[in-house]
Amino acid sequence: MTQRTFFQTADELKQLLCHLVSIPSVTGTKAEQEMGKTIYDDLGQLPYFQTYKEQLRLHPTGDGRYVVAALAKHSNKKKTVVLISHYDVVDVQDYGVWKDRAFSPEKLTDYFYNSKEVLPPQVKRDVETGNWLFGRGTMDMKCGLALHMSMIEQAANGAFDGNVLLLSVPDEEVNSAGMRSAVTLLLQWQKTYDLEFELMLNGEPMFARYPGDETNYVYTGSIGKIMPAFYCYGKETHVGEPFAGLNANLLVAKLTSELELNVDFCEVVEGQVSPAPTSLMQRDLKEEYSVQIPHRSVGLYNLTIFNRSIMTLNQMLLEAAERVASSVEEHYHKRAWKYGALSHSAPRDVKVRVMTYEQLYEYAILHHGQEHVESLHAHLLQSLETIDERERSIKLVDELAILCKELAPMIVLFYTPPYYPAICSTDHPLIQSLVKNVVTTAKETYAIALEEQLYFGGISDLSYAGLQDELQEVEPLIANLPLWQKGYAIPFSEMSELRAPVFNVGPIGRDAHQWTERLELDYAFGPLKELIEQVIHETFSFSNHKAVSNDE
Repeated sequence: MTQRTFFQTADELKQLLCHLVSIPSVTGTKAEQEMGKTIYDDLGQLPYFQTYKEQLRLHPTGDGRYVVAALAKHSNKKKTVVLISHYDVVDVQDYGVWKDRAFSPEKLTDYFYNSKEVLPPQVKRDVETGNWLFGRGTMDMKCGLALHMSMIEQAANGAFDGNVLLLSVPDEEVNSAGMRSAVTLLLQWQKTYDLEFELMLNGEPMFARYPGDETNYVYTGSIGKIMPAFYCYGKETHVGEPFAGLNANLLVAKLTSELELNVDFCEVVEGQVSPAPTSLMQRDLKEEYSVQIPHRSVGLYNLTIFNRSIMTLNQMLLEAAERVASSVEEHYHKRAWKYGALSHSAPRDVKVRVMTYEQLYEYAILHHGQEHVESLHAHLLQSLETIDERERSIKLVDELAILCKELAPMIVLFYTPPYYPAICSTDHPLIQSLVKNVVTTAKETYAIALEEQLYFGGISDLSYAGLQDELQEVEPLIANLPLWQKGYAIPFSEMSELRAPVFNVGPIGRDAHQWTERLELDYAFGPLKELIEQVIHETFSFSNHKAVSNDE
């Protein structure tokens, strides 16, 4: 009698995907908490996990959410492929009038196919030539999760010559609390079940490198991301006497002008160019309207990383801030002199100090005592426990700057969560072999062209699947991240113990985080499924061949 399958045929996988998408697991919501339990229950249907119940677990992240871990163990084998996915999604406000259908992919798809006139031209062309499924999470990344559930079912039925460990996590879209928590779990299971990790395989969808890019990619790494911030403290004054103070909004505006799309921060590695920096937040810190000028403000920026060290980046940011400080001083000087000529008054100049959060903290301790500073921060953290990590970071810097306001005018460089280290395994022999064979199979068997890209550009949890930097190289980040070990941490030491290479093979999709997010179904549940199977088979074959060669 043929054994029943749950997640193998194209119809079963589409049904599973629609089921996963129907749960509105927006990051930070109750539905995200329930999503982990749903995946656990779905995997619990498999006969294997009804027998080996301890190998299917919900691992709490400490905030009401769970990492789902499922291990299909092959007798006494040690070689293991780890499948990494995330099950959270971004919100659906961008869907507008179709918001209520965002988590009903079949209904939304039927509507768009029957109302093509509402679609942008490129989307309309896609639906006229392909088999697309619309909806939040269809491509990013519940299709990858569905395919990984298919692989774990196969592994449970003995399809692979090694172990397969599925890891699906929450919170990838915000702070990656799930994957940061999962690193410790991986090391625990490695020891408990005597596992040797051979490959960290992610299933994030293909991301366009530029508007209109329709190239199909496999990725041998994942881009890094860091969130530098500049706190600006000017000098307070009444709007009737603007030259008696310094508006902090001028400082932050000049900083944004200096950093926004500044290609000097871009890196080029084997033809791949990292995205230019861009502003993510810019505002003053006044809590109510008054005719006092805003004298405290902040700007947060998105920077991406390939190979550049944090130490180098830190220096580049400080140099940018020094240029801004000089520009503001010159701006103020010129306009103060012009006003002085009009009003027959004596103008004065300003001097803007540039410093790091670490320097500000050390100054505060020197002049106010460590006990006072730590008490101030502890009380503040307790009162801000439920607010966003970036807001908490800003508040910590703000309170410290107010305590040390004699240093103003000043620009203070600090960092906020999240930080994603760059990772790339393109030089690893296994990855080189996998890329070559996947590209060849896709072309010769399915007439699909795939290209290797070194860094997945959409930011992914693969960043925490290993550590390519030396631990001392992240010191400038740790020293200038106010929330470090105060609500945010990265398990750098544990990450350094994960030695397996990383690889990402995922579906064809379009418009992640947009109301036109969609997945190409024919590739996803046909060629892609078979390519992932090939990757797992080849990984075990490669590692077994390597072991035999070493024995000889």
